[in-house]
Amino acid sequence: MTAQVVLVHGIRTSATMWRAQVAHLGDRDVDVTALDLPGHGTRMSETFTLDGAFATIDDAVRRAAERGPVLLVGHSMGGLLSTAYVGNEERPPVSAFIAASCTAIPRGFGLAVYRALALGFDRLPGRGQRITDWVLDRTLPVETRPDFGAGGYAYDAQDVALASLSVLDLLAALRRIDVPTWFVNGQYDQLRVNERLFTQLAPAAELIVVPRTSHLVTAMRPRVFNAVLDLALATMADTGSRDAT
Repeated sequence: MTAQVVLVHGIRTSATMWRAQVAHLGDRDVDVTALDLPGHGTRMSETFTLDGAFATIDDAVRRAAERGPVLLVGHSMGGLLSTAYVGNEERPPVSAFIAASCTAIPRGFGLAVYRALALGFDRLPGRGQRITDWVLDRTLPVETRPDFGAGGYAYDAQDVALASLSVLDLLAALRRIDVPTWFVNGQYDQLRVNERLFTQLAPAAELIVVPRTSHLVTAMRPRVFNAVLDLALATMADTGSRDAT
C-alpha cells in the first residue's frame, strides 16, 4: 500500500493554497487529497462548525487510509484542527503529521486581539482585499502568488471559525500524538509563540523553522515545504519497512 497525503487549508483560504504541494506530490506519484472545510472554497455557502470541520477531515483521512498509510498536513487553522484530530482520545488512522504555522494556543487575549484585527480588516472597503493583494504580491513568489485566493476568500466564515477554536484542548491532544510529527514555522510567523511547548508535549515531534519566511510558509517557500513532505514520506517508508521485518 502506498502513502496517502491529506491536506487541510487555513482560515479564509481553500484547497487551492496547496497547488504547489499537489503538483510536487503528483510528480512523485503520491496520492493526495486537498479538501475544502465548511464555509470555504467550493463549500463557501455552508456554515463553518467544528463538528463539520472534523467530519470533513475524518472522512478524507479514512477514505485515504483504505489505500495506504496517511500523512496528514494542516496549515494555520487547518493545523490546529488537525492537531486536535490526530490527538483525539480515539486515535485516527494517521501515520505521520505535519502542522504548519499553528503553534499557538487559540485562547484568551491573543485570540481576542486576532479576532478584533480580523473584524477591523473586514470593515475596510472591499473587506481589505486590496491590502491582502498588496501583501501577497510583495511576499510570495510568482508561481504561488494566486493560490491562496484562487478558491475565493471565506470572509463570512472567519470570525465564526476563530471563535470556535477556543474550545480545542490542544495541550491534551498534543500529549496523545504518538506518530512522527513535524511543526513547521516561518521565522517571522506570528503564531510561533508556543512552538517549544508544542514540541515538548508531543512525544514524537520535531520543530522546523524556515528562515526569512512568514506565516504563509507553504507558498512563500514551497520547495522547502515540499522537502518537509519528502522527509515525512521517507520516514513513513522507513518505519513501514522496519515494521515489516
